[in-house]
Amino acid sequence: MTVVLTEAPADLGPTDPLDMLVVAPHPDDAELGMGGTIAKMISLGWRVGVLDLTTGEPTPHGSESLRRSETNRASEALNLTWRGNAGLENRRLLHTLETREVVASYFRVLRPKWVFAPYWQDAHPDHVAATDLIEAARFWAKLSKTEMPGEPFHPERVFYYYCIHLRLAVQPSWIVDISDHWDAKLASIAAYESQFITGRDTEPPTILDRLRDEASNWGRLINRRYGEPFATKEPLGLSSLESVL
Repeated sequence: MTVVLTEAPADLGPTDPLDMLVVAPHPDDAELGMGGTIAKMISLGWRVGVLDLTTGEPTPHGSESLRRSETNRASEALNLTWRGNAGLENRRLLHTLETREVVASYFRVLRPKWVFAPYWQDAHPDHVAATDLIEAARFWAKLSKTEMPGEPFHPERVFYYYCIHLRLAVQPSWIVDISDHWDAKLASIAAYESQFITGRDTEPPTILDRLRDEASNWGRLINRRYGEPFATKEPLGLSSLESVL
């Protein structure tokens, strides 16, 4: 069941721990960066949530109410387990002790095994601040003798998805085959009509065409139709070689 929340972490009721929590600076970043992987893991029975740090507004063609409606549709397209919004300020997102405590509190309440953050190099200040904030909040979440809600908790891993505003020739740590879940990813992105359709050039290649081409290129590198790239700062362990394509 998908829920879109703006409540503070202390107001959230008990919930089963998440397998994955994708933290996004703005609504649509999670879908752009790893919507196919989200849909794939949910289809395999994983509990996957998205925490948007801000509303993403103002934008040229959006509003907070419209963006909230679009976020609901995108969440339904991916069949998310949980979705929330931390209520931090768009365009002024900063890593401070106060914002660190907010994000750490969500980690303590939701207890995700893995956390996904934006790739650490970007032109968008909100994205860079978000990644610094997430990494610090992961550590902060395990503190004892604190007034943060929930019990001390430390997510096992932080991984990084690519939703960047730089034309980087990135070398990802791995690529996930999302061939069977491209349609769900596309539907989740198209749900944000105010961001990707309204006021955009309708002549091919549209922004949706370019996103498909990017996914196709990542798929080509692993001999699959579509793929999504990821990065890690720490070594990635494999229990066997059976999952390597």
